Amino acid sequence: MSLSPQLRDAAFRWIVDDFDDDSKQELQMVVGSAMAGNDDAVAELSDRMNGSLTFGTAGLRGIVRAGPNGMNRAVVARTTFAVASWLTANGHGGGIVIVGRDARHGSEVFATDVAEVLAALGFDVRAFADPLPTPLVPFAVRQLSAVAGIQITASHNPPADNGYKLYDNSGAQIIAPADREIEAAIRQAPAARNIGRTRGWREIDESVVDDYLSRIGKIHTGESRKLRIALTPMHGVGGEIAVKALRVAGFTDVHVVREQAAPDPEFPTVSFPNPEEPGATDLLLALAGKVGADLAIALDPDADRCAIGIPTGDGWRMLRGDETGALLGDYLLSTLDTSAHPDPLVATTIVSSTMLKSIAAKHGARYAETLTGFKWLVRAGDGLVFAYEEALG
Repeated sequence: MSLSPQLRDAAFRWIVDDFDDDSKQELQMVVGSAMAGNDDAVAELSDRMNGSLTFGTAGLRGIVRAGPNGMNRAVVARTTFAVASWLTANGHGGGIVIVGRDARHGSEVFATDVAEVLAALGFDVRAFADPLPTPLVPFAVRQLSAVAGIQITASHNPPADNGYKLYDNSGAQIIAPADREIEAAIRQAPAARNIGRTRGWREIDESVVDDYLSRIGKIHTGESRKLRIALTPMHGVGGEIAVKALRVAGFTDVHVVREQAAPDPEFPTVSFPNPEEPGATDLLLALAGKVGADLAIALDPDADRCAIGIPTGDGWRMLRGDETGALLGDYLLSTLDTSAHPDPLVATTIVSSTMLKSIAAKHGARYAETLTGFKWLVRAGDGLVFAYEEALG
């Protein structure tokens, strides 16, 4: 396989337009190997340069690497410039934008790039100081009346990946035509080295996290419960917040998997950091058995998925997403304040079980099905009190 002049020139243009020395050097090495006749390098360069990341079910995701088809500082800067252009075109120029991140490779510098580009374009940027669960970003969007929220995360993807989740002013992830409009704006964005940046942004006050925990506490009465819980954040960012949330709800006997408690972008104890994957919850269930837990909880790395394990006669079993969704839906509808929610709606996706439909009928609630992804579930209709999908969301 030979290196075409077009591919070579595209790579050189990207290198010139990039502002990150590490990325420039990385791509230069690949180009050099390709020019020397290395077929693998030619194939890799083609993969990096032909195409670009697109908004999928949950935003942009890709391998952290140089080139338009990877997650890197140049791509983040150009994407953020495009988001700013789209917001301005839709009447939101200069508004508040929330910025958050997980603890993956590159997340801190990517989040800083997002904040600095938006600030230079006149937006009122509020950024979380520390890596925190993804759900805090859409929560902060609504709490602070922001025009958008951006979370740097690849959720439960492999360690080499990172991503870019975008929320609109309702706290929902974007859908068509917004995603295609932003992708078109990315193609028109300036070279990354020509995009301005400034440090003029503010950290989000801790009161937002306190408000989030307080809201969680309202779901449960908060009295002390004699329930022993084993928990793993799976090397992600949800451990501390999850323990605090459980305590607010009255659950104080919580045991965290020590080997997986601290954020670690390498996810060293699991082959794939997704609670659905075989073997991912082995350490959790071992701890649950050791401490005599009544319940086991596994979060994914950005803490927007939750898997539940229960004891059986011969060990432990992780519930399927549909089982957990049905149990939570029945509980919430059973305890719902009908004076505040006289016409409640529950929802799930077309690939999930229909158990929730029967549960809704039993409680006199409305039921809806949507396409896959929470960007659709949150738009299921007015009066939505509960939604889930089988993939543990």
